[in-house]
Amino acid sequence: MWIQKEFQLTARPRGFHLITNEVLQAFPDINQIECGLFNLFIKHTSASLTINENADATVRADFESHFNKFVPERAPYYQHDYEGDDDMPAHLKSSILGVSLNIPISQGSLNLGIWQGIYLCEHRNHGSSRSLVATLSGQAYE
Repeated sequence: MWIQKEFQLTARPRGFHLITNEVLQAFPDINQIECGLFNLFIKHTSASLTINENADATVRADFESHFNKFVPERAPYYQHDYEGDDDMPAHLKSSILGVSLNIPISQGSLNLGIWQGIYLCEHRNHGSSRSLVATLSGQAYE
């Protein structure tokens, strides 16, 4: 079985946002799959996806603080700077973290660890809505 859907996430401020429940709401077909793979892809160059801690919001705040030091704004060697001080760092952060995730599906659920959740990593100060493509492949229940 193969299913693919595109959906939108609402605009969010800069930061790391837990979106697991929104993804599951947009793609309820997961519960039809006994064993499979879920690919999630974000169609943007200034945002990214990752999986990490889903319980403590300070983890997401620490991610934002770390990445802002790791990839600073207004670095003197940036040439691509005409879209704002946050634009080139956003492109770099997106490439570092990545734009897609592959998550196993087991018994109709994403097989994430108990403390794992899907993050939207918004790297622009004023991010727009974000388009994601979800692709599911696997063996459906009989």
